Amino acid sequence: MDIADLLTPDRIVLDARARDKAQLMGEIGRTFRRLVPALQPDAVEAALMAREQLGSTGLGAGFALPHARLEGVQSYLGLLLRLARPIDFDAIDAKPVRLVFVLLIPASAEASHVAALAAISRRFRDQERVARLVKAETPDLAFEILTDN
Repeated sequence: MDIADLLTPDRIVLDARARDKAQLMGEIGRTFRRLVPALQPDAVEAALMAREQLGSTGLGAGFALPHARLEGVQSYLGLLLRLARPIDFDAIDAKPVRLVFVLLIPASAEASHVAALAAISRRFRDQERVARLVKAETPDLAFEILTDN
């Protein structure tokens, strides 16, 4: 699966503000509502927080990959947020998170979402790419950096 199948430049938010994980999840719900009016912010937030209860999606090195299956989602939907200030995310390395890629998965999806998660996490293991994302000045540039092979 290619990351360009999951993300568009209009689903990239640079310098989002959140003081903690809970506030960030609320912001993610509201952002998805603006992009996909049929999605209810509370449902998005609840699904993501329920997944976090199973274990943090903070993968380390300042990156988190919150994801959840959700009714009403017709296709995989990605959202990239670069936080203005890193926040605690209970990451596996105990370091704060600055880059957050959210993946909403259709509840009816029969195929495994593991391939999508792997494609995303591979992109964020490249420290040069991450450094460029942290400095990107526009969503279009961030999209180009993230989707460039």
